Amino acid sequence: MGFFTLFDSKHRAQRKAEEAQNFRLELERTRQLLGIQAIPGGLDPEEVWWRDHFLWLKDVGYQLRPRHAPDWVPSWQGTDKYWGLCEDSWRMHSTQIASATRTSDGARVALKRIQPSLHPYEIEVGRFLASEPLRQRENHCVEMLDVLQVPNEADETILVLPLLRPFNNPPFETIGEIIDFTRQVFEGLQFMHKHRVAHRDCMNLNIMMDPREMYLHPFHPCRPSSRLDLKGPAKYRSRTECPPRYLFIDFGISRRYQAWQAAPLEPPIRGGYKGVPEFQTSDEPRNPFPTDVWYLGFALQQQLLEVYRGLSFMEPLVSDMLQTDPAKRPTMDEVMSRFVPTYSALSPWKLRSRAVMKEEWIIMRPFRALFHWLRCLRFLWRRLPAIPSLTV
Repeated sequence: MGFFTLFDSKHRAQRKAEEAQNFRLELERTRQLLGIQAIPGGLDPEEVWWRDHFLWLKDVGYQLRPRHAPDWVPSWQGTDKYWGLCEDSWRMHSTQIASATRTSDGARVALKRIQPSLHPYEIEVGRFLASEPLRQRENHCVEMLDVLQVPNEADETILVLPLLRPFNNPPFETIGEIIDFTRQVFEGLQFMHKHRVAHRDCMNLNIMMDPREMYLHPFHPCRPSSRLDLKGPAKYRSRTECPPRYLFIDFGISRRYQAWQAAPLEPPIRGGYKGVPEFQTSDEPRNPFPTDVWYLGFALQQQLLEVYRGLSFMEPLVSDMLQTDPAKRPTMDEVMSRFVPTYSALSPWKLRSRAVMKEEWIIMRPFRALFHWLRCLRFLWRRLPAIPSLTV
């Protein structure tokens, strides 16, 4: 009797599993007919555009992830796998962006879909900043590797860009690394302003890092903490060992001006930060260059001064960049002329000291400090500069 009971229970469990699977398949078909995401981890409606252009992009030399292939079947479908752990369920943070491999050389790139009617100057500004005469060390603007006009879609263009990481991921380890970052972004915005380009949205999300030298293995574009091949975490060397370059991205609302336009006026356009003082009380046209200074100052205030200890030496300059009156803010030339002597006056001990987060658990500080100074001894023995990208 027990045998038949056991057999019957197994049969019922099998039948329930089949019914559940049939229900999931039917639900998927229904959602596909309704044009909404089929299953958890399935294509977002905006990702369908990339799927529809998969073969064309392959023909012009860019291979999208298997997720965007026309015949893609989720790897977890019909299995007991949790979809969130499957690589082909992972999405980019924005459906406007897709990761790809350039088939000619295997380089990993980011494809950005834009509508020129909404951002008419993005390609012009990007090409100008990447032009041969401007290929200088002070230029910290992302390079457009290619511009693809989508066939039969006049208002759809794809920008091919290098694959980057957020500037603060991984976190900074030393005060010198923070100074190096700050110096590069000051230098980059100064360079743009020198060549009469206003970024107009230089917030933290539009400052990225080219980390190719830091990472021992390629990282996954959707999960930067993981290796591309999913064989563990993406291990990296410190910024002190392999100095990265920090780059401004996203010139969608940027403008280029002629040399004679010393103080151009533009209607307010609100970027990522909505609290720009001059936009709060009036919609009258404003000079975008002082607004850039405020944007960058606010990014430093939020991402550095409010996050790390030991940066009081930067506070007076950042405070001036955040002046409510645009006329009282320093120009980027003045910012650089003040910042260089500020960090030059710091001792080597200060520069090599650990960048301690304000929210760090106090119990862990002694252990992290010991490990940090042991690493510093190795860097000193190798004569690595305290401010990574400065060789003199």
